[in-house]
Formats: sequence, C-alpha cells, structure tokens
Amino acid sequence: MNTPAATLVIGATGTTGSRVTAGLIAERHRVKAAGRSATPVDGAQAVRFDWNEPATWGDALDGVEGVYLVPPIGSSDPAAVMLPFLRQARAAGVRRAVLLSSSAIPAGGPAVGQVHEDLPGLFEQWAVLRPSWFMQNFTGPTPHARSIREEGAILTATGEGRVGFVDAQDIAAVAVRALTDEQAPNTDLILTGPQTLSYDDVAAIIAEVTGRPVVHRQLTFEQLRDRWAAEIPLEFATMLAGMDRSIADGAEDRTSDTVQRLTGRPPGTLRAFAERELT
Repeated sequence: MNTPAATLVIGATGTTGSRVTAGLIAERHRVKAAGRSATPVDGAQAVRFDWNEPATWGDALDGVEGVYLVPPIGSSDPAAVMLPFLRQARAAGVRRAVLLSSSAIPAGGPAVGQVHEDLPGLFEQWAVLRPSWFMQNFTGPTPHARSIREEGAILTATGEGRVGFVDAQDIAAVAVRALTDEQAPNTDLILTGPQTLSYDDVAAIIAEVTGRPVVHRQLTFEQLRDRWAAEIPLEFATMLAGMDRSIADGAEDRTSDTVQRLTGRPPGTLRAFAERELT
C-alpha cells in the first residue's frame, strides 16, 4: 500500500504555520512539519529544515506533493534561497506551492515579491497569500505587544491611515483550502478582516477589552526606522518603516471577500480577537 503524499509546512511552529499544520491534521492530511529544530508536532512528522542549509532540503521534500512557504524571517532578499529550493522541490515531485507574502508587496516587488513573480512558472498549481497586517501583531513578544505592555502605547508612523487587520486563523484557513482543494487558486489572494481600522481605533478596542489604558503614539518615519534598526538590520528596518508610511498614504485601506469566499465563513473581527487573546 502506498503512503499518501504529504504537505510540507515550512515554519510549522510559527504564527501561520502552526495553524496551517493544525488545520491540515484536522482534515486528516499527512503533514511534514518543518523547522530549524524539527520541533515535535502531534499528528505530524517533524523534519529539520533551514533555508540557509540546502543539505536539509532533500529529506524535507521526500514524499511531498504540496508545500506551504514561509519566507526566511528578516531577509531582504529571500529569493536568493527560496528560488533554488523551489526548483529542487519541483524536481522532487512537488505539484502545488502556496506562498505567504504580504498585501503590501505585489508580484515583482521587493523581498518576497520576486518569489511571487516566479512561482507560476515553477508550478502549475499555486497560490500567493497576501494578508494585510496580522491581528497577532498585538500579542506575544511582538514589538507592538511589548510597547502596549511596557508603555501603554502603540507606536507607528501610520498617521490616520487604516488597515484591514486579519486574524492568522483566517489566513491559515485560506491556506488549507489553497493547499488541498481539488483546484488550486492559481492567483494571488488579498486577505483582510471585515473592516479597516486606524491604529487609534485599535488602541481604543484593546483598551476597552482589557480595561487597561492604551493609546496610539505617532512617530515620524525616521523615528520609527531608527527604533526598528536597534533590533534588526537597517535595510529591513527602513522597509518596515516605509510600509507604515504607505499605510499613512492609504495603501492598506481596503477589505476583501477572500476569507468568506474560500472558507465559507466571515473573517473574525479585531474585537473578537482581542477578547479571545488578550483577556
């Protein structure tokens, strides 16, 4: 009896990868959970995988027909390692690839935009997920969550710009459909929540739900860039600060019906997220 082909989830313990893994397992798909430490995941086969160690790629790809791609964190040129991996994946028999990108990065754009541009030429079945900003940016060890805890403030250079914040659970639900439905989307998919919110709105909702004072403190582009650069390379810090500036200019003031259309249910609200995760 042949072993059914697996789906490889890269970053299987991360924000979206862990939820994609859980969703696939819940639907009884075979999953290879990939990460640098090969952390055990109930119901999946843990495999070691490192974008910067091509020697780990072969074992990870063995017996795989679909792959969920989370780019290397903090890299301003992910295509340099991702495209060689994807060519190896195609040669190894992978038939479908679903890439996690960003609503802020079009095909051919900076960073993962180069991978997006090349993906349709590598696989007949594919999708690029382009979520708006994650609601999870306000929880755990993230910069916004830290500043909320330590300063009672969210610090951005977004001005009055609005964002269609999206729950990682909804991103993962779309990813599972893109990976397993009989027909792949074969397109890029903008993912948002049900409404756009300014960071003033976000601060007010979090304050109401938690009962703790939270405000939105506006920084200049330069102030935000320098704040980021204390933790990450300057080039990446500049790109992130530039994304805030784009929000201020209205680039993320949009919603989409993608979550509803692909999963059959509406995307979650920020208030529901805060009640679930912050109380």
